[in-house]
Amino acid sequence: MLAIAQVGEEVLTIEAQAITDFTPELGRVVDDMLLSMEQAKGVGIAAPQVHLSLALFIMASRPNERYPDAPYITPTVVINPHILEYSEELEAGDEGCLSIPERRFPISRHLWVRVKFQGLDGQWHTQRLSGFIARIFQHEYDHLQGITLFERAAMQEQSSNEAPQ
Repeated sequence: MLAIAQVGEEVLTIEAQAITDFTPELGRVVDDMLLSMEQAKGVGIAAPQVHLSLALFIMASRPNERYPDAPYITPTVVINPHILEYSEELEAGDEGCLSIPERRFPISRHLWVRVKFQGLDGQWHTQRLSGFIARIFQHEYDHLQGITLFERAAMQEQSSNEAPQ
């Protein structure tokens, strides 16, 4: 199992680097990340969470102890992602993070997102994600931007405290 970075570690605060080489080694990294995520009972994991500043994450939702109502999806490798479009409507939900164990934060996320990303073979994919899967994508995407749940919660708190002009 790969060591999971904890909040406060620098790798979680910097923007991840784009991946340009789609080598067999990248596949081994993905396998190790998936195993680490499963052992930690997560539904997603980003490369910065395992001390790698790479624009890569895995979404692998399935019911488990931490998320008993999670839908099942086949693990999806997401490389060099972009959010192309998103709903104006937000949905609040409690989120946890493998890098902040034993804590949950109330976070509002877009109900759906249209995204573009590369797979392990380097091919581009475009998808429209909704509900819990969209929440996972947005959470892991934040990690690639150097944003943890602490920062996301603080940003939302600040915007809700600002008086309308």
